[in-house]
Amino acid sequence: MIENKKILIGFLTMCLVAAPLSFAPVAATDWPIFHQNAQHTGYLEQPADFSPTSWYFGANGAIKSSPAILNKVIYFGSMDGYIYAVNLEEGTQLWIYKTEGPVISSPSIVNETLYTGSTDGYLYAQDTKNGEVKWKYKTGNSIESSPVADGDNIYVGSNDGRLYAVSKNGLKLWEFETGNAIKSSPLVNNGTVYFGSDDGKVYALDAKTGAKKWEYTTGDKVQSSPAIANDLLYIGSNDGKVYALNLNDGALKWNYEMGKTVKSSPTIDTNDNSLFIGADNSKVACLDTRNGTEKWTYNTGGAVKSTPALIKNNITFGSDDGSVYVINKYTGNEEWKYNPGYYVMNAPFQSSPVTFGNMIYIGGNDGYLYALKNDKQSGPTSIFVYYIGGAVIVIIALLVVLRSVRGKKKKQN
Repeated sequence: MIENKKILIGFLTMCLVAAPLSFAPVAATDWPIFHQNAQHTGYLEQPADFSPTSWYFGANGAIKSSPAILNKVIYFGSMDGYIYAVNLEEGTQLWIYKTEGPVISSPSIVNETLYTGSTDGYLYAQDTKNGEVKWKYKTGNSIESSPVADGDNIYVGSNDGRLYAVSKNGLKLWEFETGNAIKSSPLVNNGTVYFGSDDGKVYALDAKTGAKKWEYTTGDKVQSSPAIANDLLYIGSNDGKVYALNLNDGALKWNYEMGKTVKSSPTIDTNDNSLFIGADNSKVACLDTRNGTEKWTYNTGGAVKSTPALIKNNITFGSDDGSVYVINKYTGNEEWKYNPGYYVMNAPFQSSPVTFGNMIYIGGNDGYLYALKNDKQSGPTSIFVYYIGGAVIVIIALLVVLRSVRGKKKKQN
């Protein structure tokens, strides 16, 4: 597939001119885990000196996995079954590793070890430098949940309905069984593991033993991943609500009605007591973390399954309408957006973005990972401009031929 794309690009670029590339040095803190940190707040203190030219990188399948970043390298999985390591500045491939199933799980990095789940049922531990597998642990079904590490232990949910605690050597420490698949990504805070399950419940477990501390029942599957701030746990549910639960006992503090399924996960701005989250009705809401009061809402053209990330005074997220949005976090006004399909060849963005310096990195269901420049409010000229350009050339050629044929017929008459 990639070779065919290269041939097509080579042909069409004779007709279209692409901008030259240049790159600046990297200087930024890492984004080693889904939603950046153990509390899943989706926030990184951003230096201003990282802003290379935008680029895109093509996989052979949709990218629903959200990236992780360490030492100038970005890691992610694809529905083609591969785990990729790509140079952060240039978008060039460093290594790939083939699992036996699509990779939806987002990687986590601890001490230069990359932990990723696959729908083949394995949790993989790989050397970040070369992708060499150190060990892999087999669960009873697909892994779509993203692993999280706490000290020497790794926690991950499986579609077999169990949450697993695995040592850094790949040995099972304990497992906890829920009533259905676990697609929510666990969070560890002060010795407690928090996560949601398709059985409609939110759980809190002792991180050392797996003993249940409390559970809270929502009205539907909980596939959203939790975030923590102000001694509260925030999480969405497929019942269309966002919940704020007390960390100690799971008691309900407040809930907010989004109007449709919430698979997006909360992003917390602790400086402004704001929570940002999307829903399948195209809505993104900003709520007050203290009481659930709505500050503002914004509507895109499609479901928002992507989890927002904070970047300076904005939030960024993807939508099923094929666009990546950058919205002012205070007002809810759109600052800019990027659509690589040019509103003609749209593909959903269900991966959650990571922000790094002045850059935004996000994967699309079109099979490409995009590097966008937030300071310049721009993204790369995507491959689809060549497809569209080629289609336009073909249409023009056909119209010319058709006009010529009609002209000949008129002369004959």
